[in-house]
Amino acid sequence: MEPMNIMLFHSTYGLRPAVHAAADRLRAAGHEVRVPDLFEGHTFESTDEASAYREKVGKDELLRRAVLAAAPYSDQGLVYVGFSLGAAVAQTLALGDAKARGLLLFHGTSDLAENATVDELPVQLHVADPDPYETEDWLNSWYLQMGRTGADVEIYRYPGAGHLYTDPDLPDWDEAAAEQTWKVALGFLATL
Repeated sequence: MEPMNIMLFHSTYGLRPAVHAAADRLRAAGHEVRVPDLFEGHTFESTDEASAYREKVGKDELLRRAVLAAAPYSDQGLVYVGFSLGAAVAQTLALGDAKARGLLLFHGTSDLAENATVDELPVQLHVADPDPYETEDWLNSWYLQMGRTGADVEIYRYPGAGHLYTDPDLPDWDEAAAEQTWKVALGFLATL
């Protein structure tokens, strides 16, 4: 297995212990992992607090921070990985990076630019089933749109899990679903 250069983006709660634990898990599998802090040290206990901060900073500024974090490493062929909000950021960057090696999404997706194209970019998505933020209709549409970009997409759904079920510090935590997710995700990275 070739080690991957991974850019890992945190959820709307900020750079919390679960994100560092995820980075450690990826490093233990032999990968080089960078974890930028898009919220500049702010973490949140509720989605309301996090949403207020996100709106204050703005989507464009968060994307600018993400691009600045990834740019020094993008020539190495990054794998973009993210949790929820971070998955949306990872998706946007991966679809704009011709050298991207892969895209691993936990708990989230994003709208696609109309002109986005990739050359068989491997993409794997892990979501709760049902997920209030990733509805059935949205996921069907997203899957078709990603296919039209040229991405090679796999979706894994976890019945009964909460939205951020891989974070043991949140009420959504589902240990069995989280372990299955990591098993499949690490297998995906090993194929890149």
